[in-house]
Amino acid sequence: MTAFARPAGPRSLSARRAAAAAGSAVLRGVLEEDGARLLLLVPDPHSRFAAVELAAPFAASALEDGYGVCSYVFAWTPEREPLPASGVLGGYLEGFGDLRVRPDAASAISLGDRTWAVVADAEWPSGAAAELAPREVLRGQLAALEGLGLVPSVGIEHEVVFRDAAGPLTPHGVDYAVGGTERLAPLLRDLRADLADAGLGVESARAECHPGQYEIVLRHRDALAACDDVLLQQLVVRRAAARHGVTADYLAAPEPGQGNSGHVHLSLSAVDGSEPDLLGGFLAGVLREARALTAVWAPTWNSYVRLRTAPFSPREVRWGHDDRTASVRVAGAGGDRRLEFRFAGADAQPHLVVAALLAAGRFGLEEGLRPPEPGVSVGSLAASPWEALSLLDRVGELLGTDVAAQLAALLTEEIESGLDAVTDWQRRRGALRS
Repeated sequence: MTAFARPAGPRSLSARRAAAAAGSAVLRGVLEEDGARLLLLVPDPHSRFAAVELAAPFAASALEDGYGVCSYVFAWTPEREPLPASGVLGGYLEGFGDLRVRPDAASAISLGDRTWAVVADAEWPSGAAAELAPREVLRGQLAALEGLGLVPSVGIEHEVVFRDAAGPLTPHGVDYAVGGTERLAPLLRDLRADLADAGLGVESARAECHPGQYEIVLRHRDALAACDDVLLQQLVVRRAAARHGVTADYLAAPEPGQGNSGHVHLSLSAVDGSEPDLLGGFLAGVLREARALTAVWAPTWNSYVRLRTAPFSPREVRWGHDDRTASVRVAGAGGDRRLEFRFAGADAQPHLVVAALLAAGRFGLEEGLRPPEPGVSVGSLAASPWEALSLLDRVGELLGTDVAAQLAALLTEEIESGLDAVTDWQRRRGALRS
């Protein structure tokens, strides 16, 4: 349905609201049909959705009235246990009450079987936006950037490893290969059809450099759509993989020396038609803040295995022209020029990643910063979750103190859970001491 199409290129917040209004009228008609269902999706801090499935008549009415979801979805662990109720998180955990989630019809996709998935915004009963919702964090940064007369266009690459009980579906790296991908072929055939039916606008897909690894690239679009759609893509990928008895693995480091990345391609358009300073202040701002934002790029214990061991690791902060060894690659030429930010792994929360890039870039523009020469290192990302945790004061200045407090609680819980675990690595090291 054209009402839910993802147009390529930038789209202002007001234009997106208009698209949502148009899509809502179409979606309402679809959901009034017998057997129709609505899967209401709320992006959480762990790069996944909290979901509620609604059947008629509640599906159609949710477009007008919204629907409730427990507020702790923005203050929970990967195991869906509540984080410690301190500071701003306390408001999300007190009484475990409901937030009202309102569908953004511009995000709608078909999952088949008369089921429609729609990404939603969250608000308090008072009508105030839930400030820790990743979508709201990104929307705030988009509004601030529009205040400078700029609108971004974003494309996100996600890498995934497909494995079954015997291991990865290719025994070795198959970068750009056709041969060697035969075991992937049945899954990929279904996956192509599912992604096409969902209307997500896949630009390209290819085998990647690690065993069982595949990369899917969505066409560039407005920032909210780019971040919503990469999570919707994961949903479609995992559903297709499960039908084939396969796991879709988005770990940042599937194994030591391997990396699943979540590269972000970003360009800017000026509302007044002038040429934005993409390679000046914006780039310089991101380079300056990249280290402080490590907790956004690398939110899990496993993230640091990627940064420390994976080839083409973006740990050193530098930029270059068409240089895939740099953490920021300038790609394209002329009006098609864009920045490829290679910091984040596939486990990073995309809305927060793009919000962080926009905040850092905007600060650079406002302060008139200039980048170093290409190839010149300006430092490195944090090498451990402890180091990233120590840098979050600056994140508070970029994304707000509430978001920094949320990230601190999440990363602290990640560290403590890791320290409480007994792993195969510990057992192997213990055996070596015998």
